[in-house]
Amino acid sequence: MEAFADIFARACARHGGEAALRQRIATPRCTPDQLAAIPDDRWLSSFTMSLFQSGFVWEVIRQKWPDFERAFFGFAPEKMLLLDEHHLERLNNDAAIVRHAKKIAAVPVNARMVLELGKPHGGFGAFVANWPEADRVGLWQEIKRHGRLLGGNIAAYGLRRLGVDTFIFTPDVTAYLINHRVVDAGLGSRKGMQQAQAAFNEWRRQSGFGFGEISKTLACSLG
Repeated sequence: MEAFADIFARACARHGGEAALRQRIATPRCTPDQLAAIPDDRWLSSFTMSLFQSGFVWEVIRQKWPDFERAFFGFAPEKMLLLDEHHLERLNNDAAIVRHAKKIAAVPVNARMVLELGKPHGGFGAFVANWPEADRVGLWQEIKRHGRLLGGNIAAYGLRRLGVDTFIFTPDVTAYLINHRVVDAGLGSRKGMQQAQAAFNEWRRQSGFGFGEISKTLACSLG
Protein backbone atom coordinates (compact mmCIF):
# COMPACT_ATOMS: atom_id res chain seq x y z
CA MET A 1 0.00 0.00 0.00
CA GLU A 2 1.31 3.45 -0.91
CA ALA A 3 2.41 5.79 1.84
CA PHE A 4 0.05 8.72 2.10
CA ALA A 5 2.93 11.17 1.65
CA ASP A 6 3.50 9.76 -1.85
CA ILE A 7 -0.20 9.96 -2.73
CA PHE A 8 -0.35 13.53 -1.45
CA ALA A 9 2.76 14.57 -3.39
CA ARG A 10 1.35 13.18 -6.63
CA ALA A 11 -1.98 14.91 -6.04
CA CYS A 12 -0.16 18.20 -5.35
CA ALA A 13 1.78 17.88 -8.60
CA ARG A 14 -1.42 17.29 -10.56
CA HIS A 15 -3.46 20.07 -8.99
CA GLY A 16 -1.26 23.15 -8.76
CA GLY A 17 0.77 22.57 -5.62
CA GLU A 18 0.11 21.98 -1.94
CA ALA A 19 -1.82 25.17 -1.18
CA ALA A 20 -4.18 24.59 -4.10
CA LEU A 21 -4.70 20.95 -3.18
CA ARG A 22 -5.40 21.71 0.48
CA GLN A 23 -8.06 24.17 -0.59
CA ARG A 24 -9.55 21.62 -2.97
CA ILE A 25 -9.75 18.80 -0.44
CA ALA A 26 -10.93 20.86 2.54
CA THR A 27 -13.95 19.12 4.08
CA PRO A 28 -15.91 20.68 6.96
CA ARG A 29 -16.13 18.49 10.05
CA CYS A 30 -18.24 18.72 13.17
CA THR A 31 -17.10 17.82 16.66
CA PRO A 32 -18.95 15.00 18.44
CA ASP A 33 -20.84 17.57 20.53
CA GLN A 34 -21.89 19.43 17.38
CA LEU A 35 -23.08 16.21 15.72
CA ALA A 36 -25.05 15.24 18.83
CA ALA A 37 -26.84 18.59 18.74
CA ILE A 38 -28.15 18.16 15.17
CA PRO A 39 -31.92 17.49 15.33
CA ASP A 40 -33.35 14.24 13.99
CA ASP A 41 -35.26 16.01 11.22
CA ARG A 42 -32.00 17.28 9.69
CA TRP A 43 -30.57 13.77 9.52
CA LEU A 44 -33.72 12.47 7.82
CA SER A 45 -33.68 15.43 5.44
CA SER A 46 -30.03 14.82 4.54
CA PHE A 47 -30.50 11.09 3.92
CA THR A 48 -33.58 11.83 1.82
CA MET A 49 -31.74 14.41 -0.26
CA SER A 50 -28.96 11.89 -0.95
CA LEU A 51 -31.54 9.26 -1.83
CA PHE A 52 -33.30 11.48 -4.35
CA GLN A 53 -29.99 12.71 -5.80
CA SER A 54 -28.93 9.13 -6.46
CA GLY A 55 -29.34 8.48 -10.18
CA PHE A 56 -30.68 11.99 -10.77
CA VAL A 57 -29.31 15.47 -11.50
CA TRP A 58 -28.06 16.74 -8.14
CA GLU A 59 -28.62 20.42 -8.89
CA VAL A 60 -32.28 19.82 -9.74
CA ILE A 61 -32.82 18.20 -6.34
CA ARG A 62 -31.05 21.07 -4.57
CA GLN A 63 -33.20 23.61 -6.35
CA LYS A 64 -36.35 21.72 -5.45
CA TRP A 65 -35.37 21.05 -1.86
CA PRO A 66 -37.48 23.82 -0.28
CA ASP A 67 -40.48 22.15 -1.91
CA PHE A 68 -39.39 18.77 -0.53
CA GLU A 69 -39.14 20.31 2.95
CA ARG A 70 -42.66 21.67 2.58
CA ALA A 71 -44.12 18.46 1.18
CA PHE A 72 -42.58 16.32 3.92
CA PHE A 73 -43.45 18.66 6.82
CA GLY A 74 -39.83 19.58 7.50
CA PHE A 75 -38.92 15.88 7.74
CA ALA A 76 -40.02 15.65 11.37
CA PRO A 77 -39.65 11.86 11.89
CA GLU A 78 -42.72 11.57 14.11
CA LYS A 79 -44.85 13.17 11.40
CA MET A 80 -43.39 10.89 8.75
CA LEU A 81 -44.56 7.85 10.70
CA LEU A 82 -48.13 9.11 10.32
CA LEU A 83 -48.04 9.15 6.51
CA ASP A 84 -50.79 6.88 5.23
CA GLU A 85 -51.68 5.75 1.72
CA HIS A 86 -53.60 8.98 1.12
CA HIS A 87 -50.58 11.12 2.00
CA LEU A 88 -48.24 8.97 -0.08
CA GLU A 89 -50.57 9.24 -3.05
CA ARG A 90 -50.66 13.01 -2.66
CA LEU A 91 -46.85 13.13 -2.59
CA ASN A 92 -46.65 10.95 -5.68
CA ASN A 93 -48.79 13.53 -7.47
CA ASP A 94 -46.99 16.61 -6.18
CA ALA A 95 -45.37 18.22 -9.24
CA ALA A 96 -43.20 20.45 -7.06
CA ILE A 97 -41.02 17.51 -6.02
CA VAL A 98 -39.46 14.61 -7.92
CA ARG A 99 -42.15 11.94 -8.01
CA HIS A 100 -40.56 8.55 -7.37
CA ALA A 101 -42.86 6.13 -5.57
CA LYS A 102 -40.19 3.84 -4.10
CA LYS A 103 -38.11 6.72 -2.78
CA ILE A 104 -41.14 8.51 -1.36
CA ALA A 105 -42.25 5.29 0.37
CA ALA A 106 -38.78 4.94 1.89
CA VAL A 107 -39.06 8.18 3.87
CA PRO A 108 -41.35 6.83 6.65
CA VAL A 109 -39.15 3.73 6.97
CA ASN A 110 -36.05 5.89 7.30
CA ALA A 111 -37.85 8.11 9.79
CA ARG A 112 -38.38 5.05 11.96
CA MET A 113 -34.70 4.16 11.55
CA VAL A 114 -33.63 7.63 12.74
CA LEU A 115 -35.88 7.41 15.79
CA GLU A 116 -35.04 3.82 16.71
CA LEU A 117 -31.27 4.13 16.37
CA GLY A 118 -31.28 7.45 18.16
CA LYS A 119 -33.56 6.52 21.06
CA PRO A 120 -30.94 4.81 23.29
CA HIS A 121 -28.61 7.82 22.84
CA GLY A 122 -31.06 10.68 23.16
CA GLY A 123 -31.11 11.42 19.43
CA PHE A 124 -29.72 10.21 16.13
CA GLY A 125 -26.95 12.80 16.25
CA ALA A 126 -25.68 11.33 19.50
CA PHE A 127 -25.88 7.84 17.98
CA VAL A 128 -23.62 9.00 15.13
CA ALA A 129 -21.29 10.90 17.48
CA ASN A 130 -20.85 7.82 19.67
CA TRP A 131 -20.08 5.47 16.79
CA PRO A 132 -16.33 4.58 16.62
CA GLU A 133 -14.58 6.85 14.10
CA ALA A 134 -12.39 3.95 12.96
CA ASP A 135 -15.46 2.04 11.72
CA ARG A 136 -17.20 4.32 9.28
CA VAL A 137 -18.22 1.38 7.09
CA GLY A 138 -19.91 -0.21 10.09
CA LEU A 139 -21.97 2.96 10.53
CA TRP A 140 -22.99 2.89 6.86
CA GLN A 141 -24.03 -0.75 7.18
CA GLU A 142 -26.04 -0.14 10.35
CA ILE A 143 -27.96 2.68 8.67
CA LYS A 144 -28.54 0.56 5.56
CA ARG A 145 -29.70 -2.42 7.64
CA HIS A 146 -32.31 -0.44 9.55
CA GLY A 147 -33.36 1.90 6.74
CA ARG A 148 -34.56 1.54 3.17
CA LEU A 149 -32.70 2.37 -0.06
CA LEU A 150 -29.73 3.74 1.90
CA GLY A 151 -27.05 1.48 0.42
CA GLY A 152 -24.14 2.39 -1.82
CA ASN A 153 -22.89 5.91 -1.11
CA ILE A 154 -26.27 7.30 -0.07
CA ALA A 155 -25.71 7.08 3.69
CA ALA A 156 -22.13 8.34 3.36
CA TYR A 157 -23.17 11.43 1.42
CA GLY A 158 -25.97 12.10 3.90
CA LEU A 159 -23.53 11.87 6.81
CA ARG A 160 -20.83 14.02 5.20
CA ARG A 161 -23.34 16.76 4.36
CA LEU A 162 -23.91 17.26 8.11
CA GLY A 163 -20.25 17.26 9.05
CA VAL A 164 -19.47 13.60 9.74
CA ASP A 165 -15.90 12.81 8.76
CA THR A 166 -16.27 10.02 6.25
CA PHE A 167 -14.71 8.80 3.05
CA ILE A 168 -16.91 8.00 0.06
CA PHE A 169 -16.42 5.38 -2.64
CA THR A 170 -16.70 7.74 -5.60
CA PRO A 171 -15.66 6.32 -9.00
CA ASP A 172 -12.14 7.83 -8.65
CA VAL A 173 -11.67 6.57 -5.09
CA THR A 174 -12.93 3.15 -6.10
CA ALA A 175 -10.54 3.09 -9.08
CA TYR A 176 -7.61 3.97 -6.81
CA LEU A 177 -8.42 1.30 -4.24
CA ILE A 178 -8.80 -1.40 -6.89
CA ASN A 179 -5.93 -0.39 -9.19
CA HIS A 180 -3.47 -0.09 -6.29
CA ARG A 181 -4.68 -3.41 -4.85
CA VAL A 182 -5.74 -1.88 -1.57
CA VAL A 183 -8.78 -4.15 -1.77
CA ASP A 184 -9.15 -7.55 -3.36
CA ALA A 185 -12.91 -7.81 -2.92
CA GLY A 186 -15.82 -5.71 -4.14
CA LEU A 187 -16.44 -2.53 -2.20
CA GLY A 188 -20.03 -3.58 -1.74
CA SER A 189 -18.87 -6.63 0.20
CA ARG A 190 -18.07 -6.75 3.89
CA LYS A 191 -14.51 -7.85 3.18
CA GLY A 192 -13.87 -5.07 0.68
CA MET A 193 -15.31 -2.43 3.01
CA GLN A 194 -13.17 -3.62 5.91
CA GLN A 195 -10.04 -3.63 3.76
CA ALA A 196 -10.77 -0.06 2.65
CA GLN A 197 -11.49 1.01 6.24
CA ALA A 198 -8.17 -0.41 7.41
CA ALA A 199 -6.35 1.51 4.68
CA PHE A 200 -8.10 4.79 5.50
CA ASN A 201 -7.34 4.30 9.19
CA GLU A 202 -3.66 3.86 8.38
CA TRP A 203 -3.56 6.87 6.05
CA ARG A 204 -5.24 8.95 8.75
CA ARG A 205 -2.59 7.83 11.24
CA GLN A 206 0.17 8.77 8.79
CA SER A 207 -1.21 12.14 7.76
CA GLY A 208 -3.41 13.53 10.50
CA PHE A 209 -5.98 14.32 7.81
CA GLY A 210 -9.64 13.45 8.12
CA PHE A 211 -11.26 10.70 6.09
CA GLY A 212 -12.91 13.22 3.77
CA GLU A 213 -9.62 14.91 2.98
CA ILE A 214 -7.91 11.57 2.41
CA SER A 215 -10.74 10.41 0.15
CA LYS A 216 -10.49 13.54 -1.98
CA THR A 217 -6.69 13.29 -2.11
CA LEU A 218 -6.93 9.76 -3.51
CA ALA A 219 -9.25 11.03 -6.23
CA CYS A 220 -6.94 13.95 -7.03
CA SER A 221 -3.94 11.65 -7.23
CA LEU A 222 -5.45 9.98 -10.30
CA GLY A 223 -5.88 13.05 -12.44
